[in-house]
Amino acid sequence: MKRGKKLTGGKFLVLSLFLIIFISVGFGFRDIISGKSGSTSPEVELPTALNQLLSNELNNFPQTEKLDRQIVAFMREWRIKGASLAIMKNEKLIYTKGYGWADEGMQVKTEPSHIFRIASVSKLITASGIMKLIEEDSISLKSKVFGEGGILDLPQFKNISDRRIKSITIEDLLRHRGGFTLRAGDPLFNTAMIGKRMDLDGVPLTDDIIAYSIKQKLGFTPGNGTRYSNLGYVILSRVIEEVSGMEYEEFIKVRILKPTGIYDMHIARNLYNDKFSNEVRYYEPENEVPVEAYDGSGAMLPRCYGGNNIEGLVGAGAWVASPSELLLFVASIDGKPGIPDILSDKSIEIMTTSSPQILPIGWAKVSKSGDWSRTGTLSGSSALLKYQRDGISWVFVTNTSSWKGATFPRQIDAMFRKGVQKVQQWPERDLFELKTQL
Repeated sequence: MKRGKKLTGGKFLVLSLFLIIFISVGFGFRDIISGKSGSTSPEVELPTALNQLLSNELNNFPQTEKLDRQIVAFMREWRIKGASLAIMKNEKLIYTKGYGWADEGMQVKTEPSHIFRIASVSKLITASGIMKLIEEDSISLKSKVFGEGGILDLPQFKNISDRRIKSITIEDLLRHRGGFTLRAGDPLFNTAMIGKRMDLDGVPLTDDIIAYSIKQKLGFTPGNGTRYSNLGYVILSRVIEEVSGMEYEEFIKVRILKPTGIYDMHIARNLYNDKFSNEVRYYEPENEVPVEAYDGSGAMLPRCYGGNNIEGLVGAGAWVASPSELLLFVASIDGKPGIPDILSDKSIEIMTTSSPQILPIGWAKVSKSGDWSRTGTLSGSSALLKYQRDGISWVFVTNTSSWKGATFPRQIDAMFRKGVQKVQQWPERDLFELKTQL
């Protein structure tokens, strides 16, 4: 196989400096730490984010052409408008590439700088925030959440119909053992119905969703079963706020992301017109039908733009990110010496401990061989994050959902495993070195 030239030394530095100047001046991207909508706190300008220093031009290698063709064929087969890939080898970012359209209508091609909704991959971020509070002895895995003496022992959460709710612990929520089921549907995707039942004038807020849910009967005794629960991670988002005294997004940005040099991850916005300047457009399958708007207005809208309250998913599924910064985050919670970890070895071990009866914390799956994975799907997006024991870790995200729904990441995994075998030599470099330090 013909070898391409390595991008090293002076050529890499000159190209990098040119790219930094081009992006900073030409596009003027800005990163801010922001609270919830309506916050009056001043915006804080941050250094340029890693993903905004990356481009497809930096990632054109003969060695990866077969992988690129595999991905393009996969996107054609599944009618995916746009996708983005980042690959890390032994905590070094070696490859990032955008494919297809970030916004087909505006004729914007996907670049590594674009950010995507990452759906339930958000749970890994939230879990890390909780583990940080545990390390600081602010809470423990065994801390009770509701009822007298609980973290959320607040007036709005006093109306508890099932006394077993008072026994729910932080660990129960982290490992999806809180007793919440989907017997009556997922409350996070039934906000219009909840608003009507609670006779609310506006959109149900996080506290409204939690208050409504704890008035219902649990599906099983907390700690005695496992049922995947978005609600559990929304409650954990509220726990972070109550314990830290900070809004959820602010806490994660200041205490988890910023120390690692991550500046372009945010809580998503619901509508296309409100999206971030470098965020992709989302597309649903061709046969998808509109649904009632999340705000109870009666309007019929696409799920990805107003049908579902994406922003309301908070720590369960609301983050937007680029694959490159997601891998930087993963490198900060992997227990390896290359990039400093934001969590202790003990916390990382707890998060990656699982069994057939007990799910890991934040991660969706931890294999016996040492591979960790996290998936995420929403209408309009799919994401798969894989941390592999062989040193190759990767993130693949799309701006188009599939009729396969939550199982679509399996197709992504199969595609990548096939494509990566066609790469005989990876670029010898570390794009993480481009990241701006405070």
